[in-house]
Amino acid sequence: MAIDVLIPVLLLIVAFLYASVGHGGASGYIAVLSLFSIPMAVYKPVVLVLNIIIASIAFIQFYRAGYFKWKLAWPFLITSIPCAFLGSNFTTSESVYKLLLGFALIFPIIRLLMKPSDIEREQKAVPFAAALLTGAIIGFASGFLNIGGGIFLSPVIVLMAWGNAKDAAAVSSLFIVCNSLSGLAAVSNGINFTFASYIWLAAAVAGGLLGAYVGSFKYKLLTVRYVLAVVLFIASAKLISDSWSNFF
Repeated sequence: MAIDVLIPVLLLIVAFLYASVGHGGASGYIAVLSLFSIPMAVYKPVVLVLNIIIASIAFIQFYRAGYFKWKLAWPFLITSIPCAFLGSNFTTSESVYKLLLGFALIFPIIRLLMKPSDIEREQKAVPFAAALLTGAIIGFASGFLNIGGGIFLSPVIVLMAWGNAKDAAAVSSLFIVCNSLSGLAAVSNGINFTFASYIWLAAAVAGGLLGAYVGSFKYKLLTVRYVLAVVLFIASAKLISDSWSNFF
């Protein structure tokens, strides 16, 4: 009974925090479900569906708030969508998967904790070739790691001065939806929702609705970055500790 209550509560909190910064929350959901020893084969399609729904909610809110820029988004999507599908067809052991995901989260954490003066510069146009390459790399990684890729794209956009934190959140939310749909297509014949899956879904949607509203209309730019960094650190630490123990 405790698990039946704890999982939805934790998923609600994760969805709230991730949606507040324009993300779907896949890495957070994976950390929560792994904590309760839910098999990867069970949670993989569930996480992708949650990712799609929560990122869609976040996109709508950030779009309504006026932060979405199509010219910033579309170059990344051209290559990320097919590469996400390709990456989803590659598999590895659960321990290696968690270790790779945990270490992958360190990159955006470092970038997001940099001093504002170091990354909040005058914005510039995105070089088309750079966007295509970035989209391809992040798309493949997101498909392989079963996430939407927003945790990588957001800090890149901010670091390269292609947009501010809320611009990045708006673009990343659409990026996540598209890549997650592409990844889900690669595992579509493996979807098997249980009653518990629908409870998890309802809890995450509730958290995502509130988080997306708070993040798009209430948070300051600095707060968006710091909230995301804390969330990613928790997920990274949990994934690395779980997988590391299996190697030693």
